[in-house]
Amino acid sequence: MSTQNTAMLRKLIKSQVFLHLPSVYDPIGARLVQQSGFEATYVGGYVSGASKAISEPLLTLTEQVKIAAEVASSVNIPVLADAGAGFGEPLHTVRTVREFIRGGLAGIHIEDQLFPKRAHYHKYLVHAVSPQEFQDKIRYACQTRDELDPNFLIIARSDTCRELGLDEAVSRINLGAEVGADMGLLFPRNKDEAQKAPKECKIPLVYVQSRGNRDGRPLFSSNELKGMGYAMCIDAQIMLATAFHAQKSMLKQLKKQGDFTLIEPNNMTRIRQEIEDIIDLEKYYEIEAATVEDK
Repeated sequence: MSTQNTAMLRKLIKSQVFLHLPSVYDPIGARLVQQSGFEATYVGGYVSGASKAISEPLLTLTEQVKIAAEVASSVNIPVLADAGAGFGEPLHTVRTVREFIRGGLAGIHIEDQLFPKRAHYHKYLVHAVSPQEFQDKIRYACQTRDELDPNFLIIARSDTCRELGLDEAVSRINLGAEVGADMGLLFPRNKDEAQKAPKECKIPLVYVQSRGNRDGRPLFSSNELKGMGYAMCIDAQIMLATAFHAQKSMLKQLKKQGDFTLIEPNNMTRIRQEIEDIIDLEKYYEIEAATVEDK
């Protein structure tokens, strides 16, 4: 268990770098994020569930930890992860924190949804536990963090703003702050709430950039969010959605025409080389050349 990435994340936060976190679901995507200059990345529940052709509420703890750990081991930047509702009650949340720390993650968020989560969560229905239940999960999550790695980041997330309003969500974030949460995450319904939230919460906030959302939640640039006082932004669907769209276009042409011409051969050669470079294929050649391949 390495604490290097958690210390790196804390250093970034202390320096007040605004962290824009594209949400990834595989190591090569994480490598792309790192190569593109992002200081950290995130393994989201939405993309993890969709990448397995199921849904986030059906993910198990071991599945999400496995995906997140594979991502974390493939890059040198801090990786945070979606830990859903802690995968159970406070006792289960303790194990959740332990497993993500052991997996090399730098932090997680824990939300006030009931467990097991329901698929209707994706229709923006709120199935919230009581404030006390939520605070208990955060309390034990933070105690476990303090025992194993004090630099590990605990983000308290409330989904209640969507149904019960900003005041309720802020109060829950502040309950999390009282028991040691490092940051908060809620879902403002409009620009006014987005601007108010950082001022009313006792801990720094993370904004979720939900591209393609169907409930009218506003999207903001990194500069806008930083100006409002947010510390981080999770770009929740951007990696999965753009990859899905590009591959769908490719397959449509391939099936219809029996060939693929949307990328010219010279560009495809360049792209293939870039893939081989990002997975360090040349280093593998060097090892084989020094050991098992004829000189």
